[in-house]
Amino acid sequence: MKKICSVLFLNALLCAGISLFAGDIKTIGVPYIQNYSKSTYASGNQNWSVTQDRNGIMYFGNAEGLLVYDGRYWQQYSMPHRQIVRSVAADNNGRIYTGSYGEFGYWNFKNNRFVYHSLAGLIPSTHALADEIWKIYIDGERVIFQSFSTIYIYQYQKIAVIKTNAPYLFLHKAGTRFFVEGLKRGLFELTGNQLIPVAGSEKIKSVLSILPYKGNRFIVGTSKDGLFIYDGKTFTPFNSPANAFLQTFQLNNGTRVLNKYYAYGTILNGLIIIDEDGNVIQQINKTTELQNNTVLSLYADSDQNLWAGLDNGIDRVELNSPLYFYFDKTGKFGTVYSSIIFNHKIYLGTNQGLFSSNWTQQNNTFDFKIIPNSQGQVWDLSLMDGQLICGHNNGSYKVIGDQIERLSALSGGWTIKRLNSSPSHLIQGTYNGLALYKKDTNGGWELAWQITGFNEPSRHVEEDSKGEIWVSHAYKGLNKLTLSADLRKVIANKYFDEKNGLPGNYNINVFNLESKIVFSSDSGFYMYDDLSNRFSKYEVLNKKLGPFATSNKIINAGMHRYWFINHGKVALVDFSQPGKLSINSSVFSVLDGHMVQYYENISRISDNLYLISVDDGFVIYNTGEDESTKAAITLPTVLIRRIEDITDKYKTLSENGSSNSALQIPATRNNIRIAYALPYYRQANIKFQYYLSGYSGEWSDWTTATQKDFTNLSAGTYEFKVRARINNAISTITVFNFEVLPPWYATKTAYLVYFILFIAVLLAGKKIYERKLRKDHQKIADRLKKKQDELLKLEAEANEKQIAKLQTEKLQTELDSKNRELANTALSLTYKNEILQKLSEELLKVKDRTGQKLPEHQLNKIQKVINEGMDNERDWNLFEKSFNEAHENFFKKLSAHHPGLVPNDLKLCAYLRMNMSSKELASLLNITLRGVEIRRYRLRKKLDLPHDTNLAKFLLEL
Repeated sequence: MKKICSVLFLNALLCAGISLFAGDIKTIGVPYIQNYSKSTYASGNQNWSVTQDRNGIMYFGNAEGLLVYDGRYWQQYSMPHRQIVRSVAADNNGRIYTGSYGEFGYWNFKNNRFVYHSLAGLIPSTHALADEIWKIYIDGERVIFQSFSTIYIYQYQKIAVIKTNAPYLFLHKAGTRFFVEGLKRGLFELTGNQLIPVAGSEKIKSVLSILPYKGNRFIVGTSKDGLFIYDGKTFTPFNSPANAFLQTFQLNNGTRVLNKYYAYGTILNGLIIIDEDGNVIQQINKTTELQNNTVLSLYADSDQNLWAGLDNGIDRVELNSPLYFYFDKTGKFGTVYSSIIFNHKIYLGTNQGLFSSNWTQQNNTFDFKIIPNSQGQVWDLSLMDGQLICGHNNGSYKVIGDQIERLSALSGGWTIKRLNSSPSHLIQGTYNGLALYKKDTNGGWELAWQITGFNEPSRHVEEDSKGEIWVSHAYKGLNKLTLSADLRKVIANKYFDEKNGLPGNYNINVFNLESKIVFSSDSGFYMYDDLSNRFSKYEVLNKKLGPFATSNKIINAGMHRYWFINHGKVALVDFSQPGKLSINSSVFSVLDGHMVQYYENISRISDNLYLISVDDGFVIYNTGEDESTKAAITLPTVLIRRIEDITDKYKTLSENGSSNSALQIPATRNNIRIAYALPYYRQANIKFQYYLSGYSGEWSDWTTATQKDFTNLSAGTYEFKVRARINNAISTITVFNFEVLPPWYATKTAYLVYFILFIAVLLAGKKIYERKLRKDHQKIADRLKKKQDELLKLEAEANEKQIAKLQTEKLQTELDSKNRELANTALSLTYKNEILQKLSEELLKVKDRTGQKLPEHQLNKIQKVINEGMDNERDWNLFEKSFNEAHENFFKKLSAHHPGLVPNDLKLCAYLRMNMSSKELASLLNITLRGVEIRRYRLRKKLDLPHDTNLAKFLLEL
């Protein structure tokens, strides 16, 4: 993770002049330094060597192995025995060579993994490697490895050994030539596989750097004796301001930067950068936010970033950055609200007062001191017609050198501007309204009067084309003021808020943009229409500004350029081309969070230089250098760094998606993460855009994210495309192809099996069908036979039913006949009994010829005969026999269910079953009708019948 470092100013050794053309390293402050701490890259403290490969990836020989950085991700790789990597070099074929104790070899990608290949096994057995490899150089087809005892040259899969009786120090590559120091023997030049002594070098000791110098010469750096110039014949001490520093703090390494500067790392005091004349241009050490003063390695990458491998950490110095920093970490002058350069002095307006220091192009040693009587909050420093005016919490002052003179006692001089409608006057916004300034007799500015009729805080003040004054305050809202002709009072005041189309009355500020009055808000810029007296969004501007449409401040940068500040984020916007905006924001991303919010200040020093106030110092911005850098910018290719399986746990599928080999992903692991990076190390706002063909239909929005997850990918081939953008520069498209394999049941083998199974099923189906057809034929035949049998059975059953029906009908007929006979018999008996009863009654009426009743004994004899005739016992037995035959042993059933019935009860039941009337029953039973009713009642009780049950019906259903 990148850390924005804060830097203090360089000390008294910086004495060179300021060069303002592109490609020069400035002596103002220090360049931007980016710290990579141990906690950031998660590896060892010490970093012994640095290199960059053809793709722009950085490699570091670290105490814990090989450290890799692509601009976004750090990765560590360990040596076979976890040795310290002392040396590292990259060739043009994708190999990264490393050297450590008793081991050297190379790393490259194999099967999408970054793996190590040892070359130590190629060393002849008589020269076994038993010490550290300190230097590695690529020289065409050969690779040179150097230890303190031996030089190994690897070429064509063979290793040649160069060894002498005395040890070596370090091998150095200077242009196309190689030099190595033999201990106490001077320098030797490596030519082919031969070491040739360099004449005159015997007195040169502890050589730690040899670099090309102008005129085909070399600049030689030693550990304690400083610098020498070697012209091919002699070694001459390089008498320069830098020599004393390097001798004192012990030079350790060096590299050439920007083709005309030399960077030297020391053991005791960081690094210095010198020009070809030996002048110290920059000194960068722990005081100026270098992480450590011991520089173990230096490397200038393809973009001229200076990488320092330290005894504790890694730092990147952005030498060609247009920004140079001066931060006050000691709290000497507090928080800076405004700054300006005037009359060879730099002034800082802070929360503690007004501070000044000398400013010359020959001496940048700053010594800021507070100006007497300026203690307190300084809001504004403005240069008006050669007079510097300081807006202070206690009033306003004229600044003369290191002194101030009071111009106004009105509190809070926030802003001061010239009136376009009256150029001889200045208008100032204060805590309590507006003040007007005019020229005095000496041509200087003086307070004329305070404008009456308006007493609100006036943070921002602008005059429109009609001469009306717009005043805004973050919390007090927006007012439009009309001044009287003599400019002494406000004669009209209009207050605006959401009723007039504004998004509210908070954070509304007014600015002059290309002679137009615009109004900033948290929802974008607005414009005012005088005819409708309403505000509307400035859509054209908002759309072109993008994320800076919600800027809270605009500062005129001159030449149709403006600073847009969006709550701490800074962009320089160029309006010089009509209808087109050029927005530069990437280079200023290092300033995010460093400016005083709502009080940001940027002063123009010259056409190319700007002084930017930050909360604890200032920054110098060189637009000329930035323009030349932007014009030449060519973005590297985006690298596909890692593909991970994220289905249920994280698993690396590939460490190099940028290779040409396509990746195959199992169907069950179809959730992947693709990580990518742009190996661009200068501070910039990098955005990426990606597109996955076969998954989405268009490119994504531009985003700062450097990885993308794709889940539930269906089987098929995919093409992932990604590109990067910095400002308006867009990189080429990087393509990564991969395939999500179909599930096992949808593979070609599976389909072949399915085809074979299909044929087998067809054949088996044919046989099964034929067998089934035979079975079906048999089943049909059996079914027909069964149906025929069923029909015959049904016919037989029908016949039987018909016979049974006929028999039933016959029996019913016979039963009906017998019932009729029983009824006739019963009726005959009834009739007989009735006749005999009448005879008995009439006999009592018979008289003899004399009219006397017949004698008693004759009547009794006749009555006996009649009584015998009325005795129904014989008749009942006959009736009972016939009744049982007709009614299936009715009496047996009745006696079985009701054993308490007596014979007279059974008779009554039989007669009732035949549905005889009470009269008929009385005749048959030879009792009265009342007796019949009584017997019926008793019978119901014996049968235990409910009251509502019909007795005759009950007997019929029995």
